[in-house]
Amino acid sequence: MEDGASKDKSEISISVKCGAQSYTISMRSDAFVKDLMSRLQELTNILPRGQKLIFKGKVLDPESTLAAAKVTNGAKLMLMASEGVHQGGSSSSTKSAKSVLQSKFKSVLGSLNVPKIGKTIEKGRIGNWQATGIVSLRESRLQTVPKDVWALGPSVRILDLSLNKIKSISPEIGSFTNLQRLRLSNNGLTDDSILWQSLSSLKVLSYFAVDHNKLTSLPAEIGQLTSLKHFNASHNQIQNVPEEIGNCTSLEKIDFSHNQIKVMAGSLGQCTHLSEVDFSANFLTEIPSSLSKLQYLKVLNFDNNALTSFPGEILLGCLELITLSVHGNEITVEKLRETEGWPEFDKRRKSKYTKQLDFNVIGSSNGFDEGADSEKFSHW
Repeated sequence: MEDGASKDKSEISISVKCGAQSYTISMRSDAFVKDLMSRLQELTNILPRGQKLIFKGKVLDPESTLAAAKVTNGAKLMLMASEGVHQGGSSSSTKSAKSVLQSKFKSVLGSLNVPKIGKTIEKGRIGNWQATGIVSLRESRLQTVPKDVWALGPSVRILDLSLNKIKSISPEIGSFTNLQRLRLSNNGLTDDSILWQSLSSLKVLSYFAVDHNKLTSLPAEIGQLTSLKHFNASHNQIQNVPEEIGNCTSLEKIDFSHNQIKVMAGSLGQCTHLSEVDFSANFLTEIPSSLSKLQYLKVLNFDNNALTSFPGEILLGCLELITLSVHGNEITVEKLRETEGWPEFDKRRKSKYTKQLDFNVIGSSNGFDEGADSEKFSHW
């Protein structure tokens, strides 16, 4: 017969219900509840600090073992998630709301009888595109890009294909050698939808938006867009940012918010013209100190990540930094105040706040934003 210690270490199967979803997880009975929370993060994109596990009407202590909490084989738990900690993917409620909005949008389109653009377009419109260099097919219910568009080649300066259902971008986009602004937002694009090598010929592209799609990664070819100034890849499922992005030394603003990024590319420190950086709502546990090289950096947003500290090198090296936001992390205001370089940064941000008061342009009624939570992050 097995002794008690052997039984405590046996594998058990646990059922966890979260909303309409149910998950079956195998764990050792001597594992901690916080270990179970980490497993659930991988399945639900809910950070452990936003999880509330309930078993037999009681909230489980993360520091307790499953055995001590009397969670045995076949146990059924309920997971409740606090709002605002669904990192990377959207929460079920967000997806539901999005579906409602999409349904309403389709209904409005139907009532307006908006014509569906076919594979060919009237000559008058093509003539206008050639004359202005601006091609706007935003919200045109497209599934493919009409051939007439690709035929325009180098005459196109601005191309807006956002808010459609385009599943792939033709390699012919490489012929748009004078393209300066490209919007591919809200289409449902995946990693295989774009032949990134074809984009490498866009040597004057300065604005690129590929947000609200289904990308899980970015290829090394992104580093060949050396004229890029603004890049928006927010609201995807991107898990990594290639180091080659450091070759985009003209970058001024980047937005990687609402993805699933765990490690931030240290090469961003080479993009010395960056002024605004947004990595909010990801899985970051640390920030590379190489960002201290960004002499023109003014705004840093790392809200809703898993940070426990902040590099003092950034506060010391980024002499233009006046806005830092790390709400929804383990970092507290008290801990930030102990960081090297804080007095210098604090002086700069207070100067900004004073100027806003002088010109009466404070937008929020909540008062001076400390940049972090006053207490250890908790929604419960």
